[in-house]
Amino acid sequence: MPEVDEFSFLPAQAADIGRPTPTVERVQLTLDDGRTLSGLRWGDAPPAVTLLHGAGLNAHTWDTTLLHLGLPALALDLPGHGDSSWRDDAAYVARVLAPDVVTALEAWTTRPQTLVGHSLGGLTGAAVAASRPDLVERLVVVDITPGIDPSGGPAQLRAFFAGPTDWASRDELVERALSFGLGGSRTAAERGVFHNSRVRPDGRVEWKHHFAHLAAAAVNAGADPSTPDAVRAVLATTGWDDVAQVTTPLTLVRGERGFVTADDADEFVRRAPAAEVRTLATGHNAQEEDPAGLASLIREVAPLG
Repeated sequence: MPEVDEFSFLPAQAADIGRPTPTVERVQLTLDDGRTLSGLRWGDAPPAVTLLHGAGLNAHTWDTTLLHLGLPALALDLPGHGDSSWRDDAAYVARVLAPDVVTALEAWTTRPQTLVGHSLGGLTGAAVAASRPDLVERLVVVDITPGIDPSGGPAQLRAFFAGPTDWASRDELVERALSFGLGGSRTAAERGVFHNSRVRPDGRVEWKHHFAHLAAAAVNAGADPSTPDAVRAVLATTGWDDVAQVTTPLTLVRGERGFVTADDADEFVRRAPAAEVRTLATGHNAQEEDPAGLASLIREVAPLG
């Protein structure tokens, strides 16, 4: 039986939507402090769009969206996720992550990007656009605003990851994801778990991303897994300063069943009056629930050729 790797799923995903299998390669660079930053480069031409995933996800969350989009792109693994190094200080907040994204854009792109960020990636994208507008042609923020209520949807994710840190098999992780209503279909959940986990030398399976280990450590220290403490830093209201300073065209994509309420969206526009708000009939992970719709929306708000 052929060995499964991170690109083994792409032919079937492409065939399912009638698209050719694209060229995708993993790229890595070493940051000044020795950490590794990793990502996926889609296509042979220089990227036109760069995508940043949410907390607890990785660059592969965009696979089906990018198959629909059909454009050269760069999907990054944010620090602490995927194949990028964990941070020793566990500081996974937008303004700390933004300089690493800037380094990636300077290294791997040749033109200002349409920058698409989901959740934590959206807040990070705002920090990038605010600090380096020369690198960002347009910003698309998917289902996140600074300061949203962390006792709602974000707390569910914390509870999901605040379980054991290692498992006997990936099948156990798939069952856990499905029991929390995450991952969509079983096939999609299996694919997501493969991309988001690794097999240790002892044969046990663990999450790749640091968030799961931090959440479990908090519970072991006596914290209630339903409390929002672990996500407060990520959702800090200081992110509004970045949103207000974005000068490039800005779009907020809200999932009807996602984290962003109508009031949150109104506040977003109040803080950034030039921003537009679009809505998809999805939950928080719009890129996985309606990748075709999100790809179409990206093309509509940011014509990319």
